[in-house]
Amino acid sequence: MVEQSIFTTITNTSPQVSWNLFDDIAALFHYDFMVHAFEAGTIVAIVAGAIGYFVVLRSSAFAAHALSHIGFAGATGAVVLAVNPIFGLLVFTVGSGIAIGALGNRLRGRDVTIGIVLAWTLGLGVLFISLYSGYANEAYAILFGLILGISANDVIFTLVAGIVTIAALIAIYRPLLFASVDEELAGAKGVPVTALSIGFMAILAVAVTEAVQVVGVLLIFALIVTPAAIAVRFTSRPFVAIATGVVLALAFTWAGLTIAYYSPHPVSFFITSIAFATYVVVRLAEPIGRRLRRKSATAASIQDQQGHTSDA
Repeated sequence: MVEQSIFTTITNTSPQVSWNLFDDIAALFHYDFMVHAFEAGTIVAIVAGAIGYFVVLRSSAFAAHALSHIGFAGATGAVVLAVNPIFGLLVFTVGSGIAIGALGNRLRGRDVTIGIVLAWTLGLGVLFISLYSGYANEAYAILFGLILGISANDVIFTLVAGIVTIAALIAIYRPLLFASVDEELAGAKGVPVTALSIGFMAILAVAVTEAVQVVGVLLIFALIVTPAAIAVRFTSRPFVAIATGVVLALAFTWAGLTIAYYSPHPVSFFITSIAFATYVVVRLAEPIGRRLRRKSATAASIQDQQGHTSDA
């Protein structure tokens, strides 16, 4: 695997867990490539966790998924032109995001159209790969992420993009939340629903571009959708849900990086697996929690009835 080859090139040895927490933490940050990975992963997790709440609230998961794959064509095209693939990815995702955002509430009825465009852009990406005469490492990184190969310049780009994304999200937070909850009422109140939709999809496109570096276009749901999908099952309060999504995204990313450091397997596998396992556990625990709450309510009701009977 590409990530493991990077690791072995730098260390020439297989890292071992010492079971001394301080030594293991020091070992994680001993090499620059791990420091850069944690820096970029932290930035991406914060952005993905924050914007993921609105993706789930607006039922835009498929659109987010489509953006990542559409961006694949731009990234591979940039590789063919010997340009940084992140720039090609950004151009395609932002352009497509603006177009999808312009659909507004008609998006729900246009999934088939988006799917067709998505399939075509994937084919375009395959064509670009076939035209590329160099090594396939860059294409592999686009598909599955290559966080252990992130450079200091990549971290700076990610930081700038992350700050811009969070600032833009904060700027439109209140009207975006209103439009996401009830688009028709928001429009009736004078909220620029279409402009908000376009702005949000443009912001999402930048977030997708950042997240691709960590998990790749094929695994984008792990950081943008899964943490938010878990968070909304615990609370309906927007700020709490966003904070929970950010914490979960950070936990998934940090845990995946830590495990991958001591393993020959790619980081993206661990991040997605931990996220999926957490979601499954939460879904399985929900029926148990409901039964416990019903039993507690029933017991409380019986006690109240007994109390009233004794008073009588």
